Amino acid sequence: MLILITYDVSTLTSAGQRRLRKVSKVCQNYGQRVQNSVFECVVDAAQYTSLKLELSGIINENEDSLRFYQLGNNYKNKVEHIGIKESVDLEGPLIL
Repeated sequence: MLILITYDVSTLTSAGQRRLRKVSKVCQNYGQRVQNSVFECVVDAAQYTSLKLELSGIINENEDSLRFYQLGNNYKNKVEHIGIKESVDLEGPLIL
């Protein structure tokens, strides 16, 4: 299934800056950055559960925001892109 992850981590403190780097790194392990704080990830149910637990363990719920959008398995008909950064086939080969 395709999930979209968005986050907003408070970076007013050094701890917040560390949280931001950690959240970004975890998201990169599961998917592709499509905007500064937005990732597209193709995961199965177990990976999704693991990802949510990992990210919720990093953020500070009193200062940060984390959102998950589940686009499902038939996501190719639900995603449209316009603009400079080309869409990547998330299920295709990593090396062209």
